[in-house]
Amino acid sequence: MNKAESLGTDPIPSLIRKMAIPASIGILILSIYGIVDTIFVGRWVGSLGIGAITVVLPIMFLISSIGMSIGIGGASIISRALGADHPKHAHQTFGNQVSLTLLLAFIVVIIGSFFQVELLNLFGGKGDILPYAKDYFQIILIGIPFLAFAMMSNNVIRAEGKPKIAMNIMIVPAVVNLILDPLFIAYFEMGIKGAAWATSISYICSALFAVWFFVFSGRSELQLSPTYFKLKWSIIKEIFSIGSITFARQGTISLLSIVLNNSLFNYGGEIGLSVYGIINRLMMFANFPVLGITQGFLPIAGFNYGAEKWDRVQEVIKKSILYGTLIAFGIFAGIYSFAEEIASLFTNNQELISKSSAVMVIIFLATPTLSIQLIGSAYYQSIGKALPALFLSLLKQGIFLIPLIFILPTYFGLNGIWYAFPIADVMTALINFLFLKKAVEKLNINSIKT
Repeated sequence: MNKAESLGTDPIPSLIRKMAIPASIGILILSIYGIVDTIFVGRWVGSLGIGAITVVLPIMFLISSIGMSIGIGGASIISRALGADHPKHAHQTFGNQVSLTLLLAFIVVIIGSFFQVELLNLFGGKGDILPYAKDYFQIILIGIPFLAFAMMSNNVIRAEGKPKIAMNIMIVPAVVNLILDPLFIAYFEMGIKGAAWATSISYICSALFAVWFFVFSGRSELQLSPTYFKLKWSIIKEIFSIGSITFARQGTISLLSIVLNNSLFNYGGEIGLSVYGIINRLMMFANFPVLGITQGFLPIAGFNYGAEKWDRVQEVIKKSILYGTLIAFGIFAGIYSFAEEIASLFTNNQELISKSSAVMVIIFLATPTLSIQLIGSAYYQSIGKALPALFLSLLKQGIFLIPLIFILPTYFGLNGIWYAFPIADVMTALINFLFLKKAVEKLNINSIKT
């Protein structure tokens, strides 16, 4: 039995652990890198450096989300193809993913390099933050195509049922960055440019590791062959019908960043941007177990749906939500208890510590609803249902959070921006719950028919 086939036979609880723990570890290490990076910038460059990273990150991830979108779109096809025993279709899909990722990433990076200042201004890079943001962005652009390829590969490898290798794709850049950050920022005193070079080099290393796995390791079930690089419209269409969900979500997050960063600058100045910069870095770290469960959920649900094992699909939905919710309660309890200590890791600025710790509790208030939010859109994505997946993935950032950030500050000032987060979380979770309830009912009907 190959690794992919075990997705349809192993017990669901052990499968969730097997798939989610490596994904969680990968996200944890990647988020630790983000935190350490911010700590070094905060202590050796200052709050303006944190503000610069806050401005550049959404631009960087918007561009690199091309790879993530193609990866998730193709991974959904590959999971279902392997579940239905159609290996050739899986190989063709992977070859098209490689071609699309590299082609589109390079085009977008070239465009981004010509409009640097305009992009930075749009995303809130104003005042004293702009020079730092420009220095950081120019260097980060070099690593973006490599990051896009690594993100695409990560999702494909997980679809093969090899979560530990997928975890390593995320661990490699984090470890490289953790080594290079103190060397470049502190020892060589390169400041914000040192942080950017450390990050770009780490992305290159991640992409090289992915190439090694597919070409030289002999462990991949997919063939990285020029035969499959020729783009096929039917595959491209299916990749983008599913992957566009991720790109639309990231595009919405980037639009949110434009609205949020400019609102923060208007209502809270540079210090407002720096407060969110700290909390934004903390979000992935704090939520890594729930994010890992969602990543583990995707290939299990997709494979079993393709194999028409409806009872197993139901079970993975329910168990994933249960485990994620229990963990999310613990996450909020930890943040509530140690908010000030967490904030003090990033900076010596007492004003920044005080404001960040208070805001942290507000933003994470509805964390226990996170697993319902994530599993809802992930389920429809895993079974190839693009429209409901797109709608659910855009709920929080696009449909609720952006309007709330426009409306609430007119009544509550800067605090209105912070209140918007838990309100959006609760409303998003409620709608996802209703969609999942309907999905489970349909799976029950399918089980009775078969």
